Amino acid sequence: MVSSPKPDIVARFFELLGAGDLDAALALTTEDVVLDRSNSHAPWRGVAAGHQAVRETYAEFREPVDDVTWTMSDSRMVGSELVAIATEIAVRGTTSGISALAHGGWLVRFSGDLIAEGELHQSFEDATLAGRRRLLDAARLYFVCEALPGGRDPGPLLEAAIAGGVDVIQLREKAPRCAEELIAFAEPFARAARERGALFFLNDEPGLVDACGADGVHVGQDDESVAAARAAAGAAALVGLSTHSPAQFDAALAAPGGAAPDQISAGPVWETPTKAGRPAAGLELIEHAARAGGGAPWFAIGGIDCANVGEVVAAGARRIVVVRAIRDAADPEAAARELRAALAAEPEG
Repeated sequence: MVSSPKPDIVARFFELLGAGDLDAALALTTEDVVLDRSNSHAPWRGVAAGHQAVRETYAEFREPVDDVTWTMSDSRMVGSELVAIATEIAVRGTTSGISALAHGGWLVRFSGDLIAEGELHQSFEDATLAGRRRLLDAARLYFVCEALPGGRDPGPLLEAAIAGGVDVIQLREKAPRCAEELIAFAEPFARAARERGALFFLNDEPGLVDACGADGVHVGQDDESVAAARAAAGAAALVGLSTHSPAQFDAALAAPGGAAPDQISAGPVWETPTKAGRPAAGLELIEHAARAGGGAPWFAIGGIDCANVGEVVAAGARRIVVVRAIRDAADPEAAARELRAALAAEPEG
């Protein structure tokens, strides 16, 4: 039996809810499904955990209304187990006869082919961003790669890296490229991330995030600000930021609202030809970042490979960014596995 695509399952779930066929809707969910409506601006808010609680809260919702139509107008897979959707619900008050229309977004998490969690958001963009932030928070291994590594199609390399444990990939082109070139170069990156449940960042071009099918953009200290990048990339996009000193790292953590990055890179730990002329920040920056804690997930970067990753882990890093360690490896998948294993190991001492 071939499973239905996850967005189709979600669409069917909301269609059944609108039609009042709760038994059929719950058949599409796990027994311990959680529906979190804490963000609702309507009276129907709260958290329902398990089929019985969902039945009770749904009865409360339906009691004062009829003629309910609950439809999904858009959807986007976020990773392999999350679906962000845009919903529209139309209701008419049983007593008042007044009709109302509301729009929102849900982030839906699957367990296998069943819905395990639904989290209500105010918009499709909010739901998408929440899902992307979940994936980023869980990410450990980040691979940066140019458009044509070694002059070759990046697809096989990206697939091997993700198979080995890479959670995030980034397209970073040093040479000046026009928008059309970058969009074409981004296609295998977007495809690999989409098909294998990874996140895809574009370097330095926030205005092209949507056109490139990326989940976010990464900017440096000398690029436009995080707030400006977020405005250009769109409300659903992640924004990462490079930091090279304790002061820059602390400023990134302390930034308010939309000026705060979703992800921070700290380094370079060691000098690296991929950032020629950038002096090494050393393990001291990693130790500082580990002490600072909290805030956005941060990744150590710069000259990290299978031989020295243990030093970075011992300094407090739990996430790393690499380029050559995977790109130039004889077996990129094996290299990614080794790096991922090192990150999972308990630091000595």
